[in-house]
Amino acid sequence: MQLKQLIKLVLTNIYQNKVRTFLTTLGVIVGTATIFLVVAIGTGAEAQVSEQYAQLNVGTIIVMNFSRGTGADPLTTEDAARFLKSEYIEYAFPVLQGMGDITYGNYSTQGNYSAISPDFQAVNHLTVLEGRGLEEADNTKKNKVAVLGYELANTLTNSNPLEIVGKNVTISNRKFQVVGVNERIGDTTSPMGYDNAALISYAVAEKYLLGTRANPTIVVQAKDLDSVDAAMGDIEYMLDETHRAGGSDQFRILDAGSSLAAAQKSANTLSMLLLAVAVVVLIVSGIGIMNVMFVTVKERTREIGILRAIGAKKREVLTQFLLEAVVISLAGGLIGVAAGYCAMPLLTFFELPSQASINGVLLGVVFSVVTGVFFGFYPALKAAELDPIEALRYE
Repeated sequence: MQLKQLIKLVLTNIYQNKVRTFLTTLGVIVGTATIFLVVAIGTGAEAQVSEQYAQLNVGTIIVMNFSRGTGADPLTTEDAARFLKSEYIEYAFPVLQGMGDITYGNYSTQGNYSAISPDFQAVNHLTVLEGRGLEEADNTKKNKVAVLGYELANTLTNSNPLEIVGKNVTISNRKFQVVGVNERIGDTTSPMGYDNAALISYAVAEKYLLGTRANPTIVVQAKDLDSVDAAMGDIEYMLDETHRAGGSDQFRILDAGSSLAAAQKSANTLSMLLLAVAVVVLIVSGIGIMNVMFVTVKERTREIGILRAIGAKKREVLTQFLLEAVVISLAGGLIGVAAGYCAMPLLTFFELPSQASINGVLLGVVFSVVTGVFFGFYPALKAAELDPIEALRYE
């Protein structure tokens, strides 16, 4: 029997049992759509993590006191200058952080503010969307000006962030002129939280807001990613030498690279968990295919006997039934991918990150076909091994 004849016979049998075929295919459709969506969610989550960290250099190291406020042995600007002596460190910036009421017109919020040096902005990829950034003259002249993070400006202006440039805001009862608004960088996982902070000059914060006894956080930039571990080791050594009361143990030393790796690992773990659920769905649908194929073999026992009697070989009968299982599962796989793609707007509605990928399509279709072959083989083998005489006698 030629392959063309086998395919025609398979399609005829599928067409004559449309309802049963659809019910058999339904499990494959659900399983494949689930795999497609799982891969889309995983890809979207990874893309979201990468976007969140895109503006934060993975060579960044943050050194801070464990406790807020004035500590017994706080970090100092001298510590930042000392860190620069390490051959693995490119920059070290002291940053003062505080919290207070930030008011603009009728809008007020409890917000953060960070006191920085002008060079800090470029090194940490803080890009101005409107207006200008902080300048060295703002620090030396102690100008009461501020650059707002995008989300903070958005909150204060009721979703019209750029209108605030050139206007005055009140930070902890002190009036500041807003000279710029930064681009949104999506730093929701950053300890510094630039999107929701007001940036002011270091000397201004010391004079008007926090005083000279405030504890700075030190933001360090390693020379490259490979230097991060060595830079952290040098920082610990210097802190042990200069803060003998508690050494480096009284400080938190965080690196952005490990935070990125942890976030990516969490996204991958979630993807693998969801993928395992999808595989279980496909296995269940595969068992359904096997059951239906057994019923089909039983119903078509006499037909198989006639085929064998007119010269059909075991291999041809095996191929026919196996091909039928593959066609059913392949059709279910393609429909499942289409269904998954159509369901992606639903994920967007529920604010789940998702991104369609060719990997999701291939993985879904391959799994569906493998399911059809694996679970369709045994019933096809049982059909091929039927005795022709006994099959012809079957009623």
